[in-house]
Amino acid sequence: MKTETIAIQDRPSSAAGTMTPRLFVLETSDGQIFSVNPDGSDKKVIVTGCPMPDGIVVDAGAGHIYWTNMGEFKQNDGSIERVGLDGKNRTIIVPKGDTFTPKQLKLDLRNGKIYWCDREGMRVMRCNLDGSTVETLVDTSGGDARPGHDATKWCVGIAVDTDRGQMYWTQKGSDNAGAGRILRANIETPTGENAANRSDVEVLYEGLPEPIDLELNIAKRLIYWTDRGDPPRGNTVNRAPMDAAPKERPSPDILFTHLMEGIGIAVDYANGRMFVTDLAGSIYCVKMDGSGEKLPVLTHQGNLTGVAYAELPNRS
Repeated sequence: MKTETIAIQDRPSSAAGTMTPRLFVLETSDGQIFSVNPDGSDKKVIVTGCPMPDGIVVDAGAGHIYWTNMGEFKQNDGSIERVGLDGKNRTIIVPKGDTFTPKQLKLDLRNGKIYWCDREGMRVMRCNLDGSTVETLVDTSGGDARPGHDATKWCVGIAVDTDRGQMYWTQKGSDNAGAGRILRANIETPTGENAANRSDVEVLYEGLPEPIDLELNIAKRLIYWTDRGDPPRGNTVNRAPMDAAPKERPSPDILFTHLMEGIGIAVDYANGRMFVTDLAGSIYCVKMDGSGEKLPVLTHQGNLTGVAYAELPNRS
């Protein structure tokens, strides 16, 4: 992928019916959301005053941005908010007290649901798009009080396969402990079971440095994730098959290295590329197949966490 190709491809068109690609990024040190073209141009701050924002998704059709606020890690004060693409009509969807430390989140627009991982809450959760009916789908606490202190029980990244009715999540473990895991379960809890004693939880990959955010390539049945642990396997973007038999699962492929505590990942499937953020303040564009170089979109942007890619209707 050449920089010149990206610039031409991402130039917004004025023709009626075309779409404008846009990145939406969380900057946690200043507590803000900004958007930018995929080539790094036209940066605009959308929202400020976000208490430790971490995960972000965009519903382009409805004109909404959803994001999580981690809040204070030892307090039950995390929240989920929504705002218009223009920064107006900011609304609290999940208020403080309903989730401890919400991290990555995903939308299931088909069924009108929001899914997210609650780190210190040691849970995988969901609710309706309006914030009603907050549910715990997986409880990894093992009876520990919240906020949890055992990092192997912390749920961080999440992805949802609505076609197969499955959800995927990461449990990162302590810093650089090599105890990180990627797990999968059905969205619907087995009959007669509950969030704490589910029999359908499957460990797909374990012994990872510190897996963070997840994305799925459903068409090719691949999982992608960032890992913020130490090199050589950490500070990377990784890929692995979703459906390999337990005894036949290959080691994950490391696609890109030399991130500075990699966090966010967002996919542009049509153009075969990903956008990755790290806590050192960089946004990179990389090819999904691991070929080519990782190209900097922006650098020195504070402490970056979540990132979302969206194609917006061109109003002109």
